[in-house]
Amino acid sequence: MNKMSKIVVFAGFYPKNKKNNEVKNIILAMVNPTRAEEGNEIYNFYEAKKDDGKNISFHLFEVYKDSAALNLHRNTSHYQNYRSKITDLLDRPIEVKVLTSVNSI
Repeated sequence: MNKMSKIVVFAGFYPKNKKNNEVKNIILAMVNPTRAEEGNEIYNFYEAKKDDGKNISFHLFEVYKDSAALNLHRNTSHYQNYRSKITDLLDRPIEVKVLTSVNSI
């Protein structure tokens, strides 16, 4: 598979006050089923804390073998379920960037 056809996704989540753990657990529940998808190559989950440690944002770094694999992911029951649960817990809409390679290794 040509590296250039891989799809990279960055997703940022900004929980409402006191919703950090709920948001974290919903995303954590996505890790194993997504990694089990045939077209998923990387599904890594990170957090960023502000100085006070209270203001947390969560970030996913995802790599799919091609756009068909990303579409398959978005049609899974675990994806639909997480999207329906997480939206009301966030301060603002999920920030999603879908990237294709210009020059990457």
